[in-house]
Amino acid sequence: MKVLLTGGGTGGHVNPALAIGSAIESHDPTVVIEYVGTPRGIENKLVTKYKMHHIEIQGLRRSLSLSNLKTAYLTVQSFHKAKALLRKVKPDLVVGSGGYVCWPVVRAAASLGIPTALHESNAVPGLAAKMLRKKVDCIFVNFPDTAALLPGCKEVLHVGTPLREGFIESGPKAFSLPEGCDRYILCFGGSLGAKRLNGEVLRLMDVYGREHPNICIHLATGAKAYEEVKREFEEMGLHRYPSLIVSEYIYDMPSRMMAADLLICRSGAMTLSEIAYAARASILIPSPNVTNDQQTKNARVLSERGAAILLPESELDKGTLVERVKHVMENDTVRRDMERAVSAFAVPDAAEKIWNKLSELVKKEG
Repeated sequence: MKVLLTGGGTGGHVNPALAIGSAIESHDPTVVIEYVGTPRGIENKLVTKYKMHHIEIQGLRRSLSLSNLKTAYLTVQSFHKAKALLRKVKPDLVVGSGGYVCWPVVRAAASLGIPTALHESNAVPGLAAKMLRKKVDCIFVNFPDTAALLPGCKEVLHVGTPLREGFIESGPKAFSLPEGCDRYILCFGGSLGAKRLNGEVLRLMDVYGREHPNICIHLATGAKAYEEVKREFEEMGLHRYPSLIVSEYIYDMPSRMMAADLLICRSGAMTLSEIAYAARASILIPSPNVTNDQQTKNARVLSERGAAILLPESELDKGTLVERVKHVMENDTVRRDMERAVSAFAVPDAAEKIWNKLSELVKKEG
């Protein structure tokens, strides 16, 4: 079987596609998987094990711009180029995960009679899912309420999002906390970090961490911010406390996330799926720079059900994060209620559900 994956622009589109690729490979070791992205998208860094093809396309700007004329031209061209690519590659199945490049590839595949599927990881469907909803054979959704926002689809299945390798196998307390620590707060803003989040966690360490040496507060700054945050961490004298940790990146995220008493992080769809599986309490600080404010919409789904605390960056004034942390860490009932509520969003067999449907689509066509 040959599968063509497509999705790009942000890690939020690429990582679910890679997780689906891994799910397919686990069931069919002989599968050939290739990938379609844009020439300059982040997918070129994240996709390392699949052959990469490129289709040039860009998004519309909301303001009047000459760039939109180029977008219109590329949209028409991209569809024809995608058709030519599909005739060359001859995939048995095309799976999209969102982003501009997803539309021409999946749309072209549907027009050629190739089985197609789309995975929408966000709570509110993106433009690709809305445009393709009547063309694809099936749309997989991460959140159960998303299906109602995709009228006219042939089929919508709530399957969650496949987890990264290592999550299913990991167990709690798979590593040692600093001596004297019996609680663990894990903070991270993604691989590139988040300046405002980093600054507020340093304040949390300074105000709350010094007074509670039994609570390990671990901040992963991201690569770009590490040197600056590490310098400020030391200037504040926080390096003298073994319970306070600053690192560039977390390489054993599954085990650390599952061991945490509280997570402070962004609210990308993949992260929320992992939080649900780990059944951890969390304070979600959505990135304000994501298209259509998708992270806030994701976080709101959980917060409205008591499964997480939503704290917008705009409300991160002095002391706000500290107060939220105190509320969770000093009230076991609050934390346990959040853990129970978020676990309801977990779909542990997401990979199995996706594989079953994809294999059904291929067999049906064959």
